[in-house]
Amino acid sequence: MKRNFTISLQHRLALTYTLFIGAALGILTLAINRFTGITFNALIKENISEKSGEIVRAIEALYNPMIGRFDDLATEAIGMYFVHEGYIVTVEDEWGEPVWEARSCDMQQCVEVINDIALRMEQNFRLNGGIQQQQYPVHYAERIIGTVRIETYGPFFYSETETQFLASTNRLLFFAGLILALLSAVISLLLSRSIAKPVLKATEAARKIAQIHAPWTVHAARTEPAGGANPLGLIIRIDEQYKTRELQDLSRSINRLAAELEEGERRQKQLTADIAHELRTPLTCLQGNIEAMIDGVYQPDKEHLESCHEEIIRLNSLVQDLNILTSLERAQGDFFLESSSPIPYGMSKNLNKTNFDLSKLVQIIAEQFKAAANEKGITLNLHLIESPINADYDRLKQVLVNLLSNAVKYTDSGSITIGIEKGSLQWDIVVADTGIGIPEKDIPHIFERFYRTDKSRSRSTGGAGIGLAIAAAIISAHGGTISVESKSGEAGETGSVFRVGV
Repeated sequence: MKRNFTISLQHRLALTYTLFIGAALGILTLAINRFTGITFNALIKENISEKSGEIVRAIEALYNPMIGRFDDLATEAIGMYFVHEGYIVTVEDEWGEPVWEARSCDMQQCVEVINDIALRMEQNFRLNGGIQQQQYPVHYAERIIGTVRIETYGPFFYSETETQFLASTNRLLFFAGLILALLSAVISLLLSRSIAKPVLKATEAARKIAQIHAPWTVHAARTEPAGGANPLGLIIRIDEQYKTRELQDLSRSINRLAAELEEGERRQKQLTADIAHELRTPLTCLQGNIEAMIDGVYQPDKEHLESCHEEIIRLNSLVQDLNILTSLERAQGDFFLESSSPIPYGMSKNLNKTNFDLSKLVQIIAEQFKAAANEKGITLNLHLIESPINADYDRLKQVLVNLLSNAVKYTDSGSITIGIEKGSLQWDIVVADTGIGIPEKDIPHIFERFYRTDKSRSRSTGGAGIGLAIAAAIISAHGGTISVESKSGEAGETGSVFRVGV
């Protein structure tokens, strides 16, 4: 079976950086070496030309006009000196007769010098050349008094000193390149680690999150946050303080995911507890009444049977509300899954849209609650405008019933005002009351299932804390918005304003 070869991000980055920096250093070194070689060769050629000029001037200085000849001994001394420098000199007088010739003076030494230069240039610098000859006139008082022929290894050659200088320069470049290569490897590792470390942390955090929240997983240990135990699950957070925007965004996304999953776990556990509580109360009541009738403590008369019937209605209402909420939330999920379709499947299945006047629906619902409001001495005000809309009539009716029911329930005096306004979408339904209001800490949660600001769950305040969750799900399925503003605890300034945009 063929195995796929994989490499870690850190190693891949380190290798990439090393290769890139190494290639850059190699190219730079070659460029410097090439530029230095060209410049140095040009300098050498210029030096050879200057040295040839120096030889000619030295020979000119040896001419004795009194006898019309060159000083033979001095000419030989100068010629032999320059032989050691790699210059084979021949001096002739103005009639072309040899005055002094290096080859005839010491042929063996001249051959050894030329061979040594040729060997050095060919082996050390891979430069093949040959003997080149240049001829220069010798002047005295603007009169040509002879000729100097200079033979050198061409097109140019390096002396021993120049060869040592080039060797030292090459060694310096080699060791500098080696040191820079090692530094680039170290820098590459540090850079790759600085980039890969946050990614590895994010990967590890995601793996732990997947482990913690995977179904059928038993967690032997939990991480406790500072200040106390964490009964909900593993608290996973990673550092967000990075200078690189992408790494910062990645870390924040992981932290948001962890927070949302923890919040989801909290809600799930709270939902289980709430459902158990809501079912326990009517079931306990039913069980007590039925057992009492079985034991003969109660007579199965109308009063006790009606009590049992009320609890059954309460249970049925709870189950029905849960079914409605589940159906609407499924529709909302299908809407996002099928968002590329012209008509999303979930929405077309769960909403029965028709054209109607929203203001007439509001009037009908308000009429239903007028008696309950009058009984509590509450004024019911309507501020309506003609508002044609294409929506699910029964679903919006349920939203209005839930909002008005809460408004009447939590308002003991004052008024309730229902209005329709032009909104950012199409229409805004505004339900405002002068009731007890909602504490600020509870406002972010009131649209959650089974969330209640009143924790007593008494029959006077009633309900299962699911009405606003249903309203929010219905409005969300319509693609609308629902929000609340409220003040609580300040006399004369309490009350809530619910705004529904559809």
